[in-house]
Amino acid sequence: MTTTAMAELTMTTTRLVALGDSVTEGLGDPLPGGGWRGYARLLADALGPREQVAFENLAHSGATCRDLATGQLPRALSLRPTLASVLAGVNDTLRGDFSLPAIAHDLEAVVGGLRRTGATVLTARLPDPGLMLGVPDLVRRPLTRRMRAINMILDGLAETYGTVHVDLAAHPALYERRMWSVDRLHPSVRGHHLLARLFAAELAGRGVPFRAMPEEEPSGASATAWASARWMAVEGTGWIVRRARDFLPRLGALVLSEAWHAVRGRTTVLDDRFREELEPVLRRICLPPA
Repeated sequence: MTTTAMAELTMTTTRLVALGDSVTEGLGDPLPGGGWRGYARLLADALGPREQVAFENLAHSGATCRDLATGQLPRALSLRPTLASVLAGVNDTLRGDFSLPAIAHDLEAVVGGLRRTGATVLTARLPDPGLMLGVPDLVRRPLTRRMRAINMILDGLAETYGTVHVDLAAHPALYERRMWSVDRLHPSVRGHHLLARLFAAELAGRGVPFRAMPEEEPSGASATAWASARWMAVEGTGWIVRRARDFLPRLGALVLSEAWHAVRGRTTVLDDRFREELEPVLRRICLPPA
């Protein structure tokens, strides 16, 4: 970062840094000249004029919790944020090497690292990817189980580190079809506006000043629908294939296990296994930070 940029950053009232995956990057909310806007940019604009609010979006498509901890966090800390948003975990549920202890370790490194600098950290419980994708129950339940576990980790970190925590998973509007792009994994323009409003409302309730709340109804919906469809045709298919190479073999095993236990009326066994794995993880992250 140049000396001039650092000086400008220091003079601003608010320094917002966004960490996350393609949702935070803004996929589903294209800009007229190319690129993406997204809920984080909408949130920054609602906080105040750009000469008073410095905004950096470090998120990138496909990012996992490990990517946030090893790549995005060091860059975020160098920007000395006063406010930081951390939104990740969905990509982890779609990986073959899914590991709750590793996810908890990485999320704690990110949230704890930001909080120790004095930044206000915005976190969220994430929607169920199985419900968003509209897949059959045998496929949905393993994804739901993974997402529920990650949300419990996020809940624990929110309590331990005092983050501004938003429950997106329980918001019924987020499961409406119009809130999601054609791939059903990235918010539509309307969905990004809803995310921005939910985050802004929670921050405002904690005393964070806003010049105006994000707009409820976006403009340019028809152009966005076309842009979303184009992204799915040109890039989205490749995005799915890249995930499929890693996750589909593991998903097949999960679905077979789900079916075997369902036939025998023993799906609670799978829930119990997840709880047993999660309990020591939660005990560790819920200890008061040193």
